[in-house]
Amino acid sequence: MNAKIIDKYQIDIENIPVQVTIIKMERDPVAFYSISLLHISEATKIIIDKIKEEIINEVSFNLLSKTEAEDEEKIKKQFKEKVIGLMKEYFGNLDDESLNGLSNYVILTSLGLGDIEFLLKDSNLEEIVVNNSQENVWVYHRSHGWLKTDLIIDNENKIRHFATTIGRESGKGFSILEPLLDAHLKSGDRVNATLKPITTKGNTITIRKFAEKPWTITDFIRMKTIDYATAAFLWQAIQYELSMFIVGGTGSGKTSMLNVLANFLPPNQRVISIEDTRELQLPNTLHWIPMETRLPNPEGKGEVTMLDLMVNSLRMRPDRIIVGEIRRKREAEVLFEAIHTGHSVYATLHASDVNETIARLTNSPIDIPRALLSSLNLLVVQNRNRRTGLRRTFQIAEMLQDGNPRILRQLDVYKDVVEKINDSVSTTNVLRVHAGLSNEAAENDLEEKIAVLKWIASKGITDVHEIGLLMSDYYTDREYLMKKVEDG
Repeated sequence: MNAKIIDKYQIDIENIPVQVTIIKMERDPVAFYSISLLHISEATKIIIDKIKEEIINEVSFNLLSKTEAEDEEKIKKQFKEKVIGLMKEYFGNLDDESLNGLSNYVILTSLGLGDIEFLLKDSNLEEIVVNNSQENVWVYHRSHGWLKTDLIIDNENKIRHFATTIGRESGKGFSILEPLLDAHLKSGDRVNATLKPITTKGNTITIRKFAEKPWTITDFIRMKTIDYATAAFLWQAIQYELSMFIVGGTGSGKTSMLNVLANFLPPNQRVISIEDTRELQLPNTLHWIPMETRLPNPEGKGEVTMLDLMVNSLRMRPDRIIVGEIRRKREAEVLFEAIHTGHSVYATLHASDVNETIARLTNSPIDIPRALLSSLNLLVVQNRNRRTGLRRTFQIAEMLQDGNPRILRQLDVYKDVVEKINDSVSTTNVLRVHAGLSNEAAENDLEEKIAVLKWIASKGITDVHEIGLLMSDYYTDREYLMKKVEDG
């Protein structure tokens, strides 16, 4: 059967060079994700596995019996000393660099989540999935979608051990009586785990990775997630304090879009973000206070909910409020109350299009009166095509005075182009009344923003903090930035 290499790159993990190869087999619907250690022979790997077996049980037991972080670090330090001692015994002629690299490999794969640790270090991966001990581990790749890896966690008890360890570090129980786990790794990665027989094929672990490098508008434009005109329109809406909800299905890029749009916030306003899990990474030029909910302890005390933080945020003199996700009526009511009291609000919501968004907002469990919806300015709908894996901005709609939406732009899926559907009514009116922008001035402003976006993209600027600096220039010394843009 013919095999074609569709991607290949190297990642360095604790001074260990690892080769990632993505292979497409003929007539196989799913590509294959393979990792291999560079410069390590099969014979060396066999010896390394023997070293791991000699000491792993002792160290794992000691780690499980400790709760204090300093004790854990002490055990890991002792573990490394033992590993290096055995390495010297088996590989007497190794130089210090090779010795350190091999010992790092043993430590990495012996503690924590074993070989899954390599996957956690690949910044191109968004999701890592263990379905059971009989199947290969799956990953969701930023560029290639779902891939089957060459890793198998070959023991159900080992999967359970990994999940139990994660739960213990998060202060959560995981057992037959509590077979569902929702927790986080120290890196911020979100973990869900289940136990058999709840999942009938076996124990599972699903890890949604915390992006080391947040998406920026340059990334979105380069990947055709959004076009220049739509990006400029949303930037204008952010600048002039229009409130908006970003909606879409699971994995459609709602939070990523929220992060991208937050880059357009002005530096002289106070921004408060509220999330269940910290995912937003905003420019350090912003006056930003990130807040995170907290689950109750085993005694049921100490919980801090999304609603608690939303109510509290209104007492912190915010100019802009960003909310990770709206799920319940009271949360939505507080958000709309914030809009009515002069705050700009940005939030995400699960819905596949504009009409479904209105249905979700006006029916249980959110159940907001339609009359309230007119205080919201814009809906931004994100979509992920499950067949191709492509993420696109699907619809932009404004809310009219009667609480009904008016679609302004929509993706033509066949052409893969966002097309203008209607001229703006309410947004144009808000810009004219509250910002003093005539139609001509608003159009000129959009053209200027498109020029800035094209310049940023042409320079390949993808660092969130660098883009934050450029936005700071735009708001505080626009002539200076536009001269740079015009001069190229």
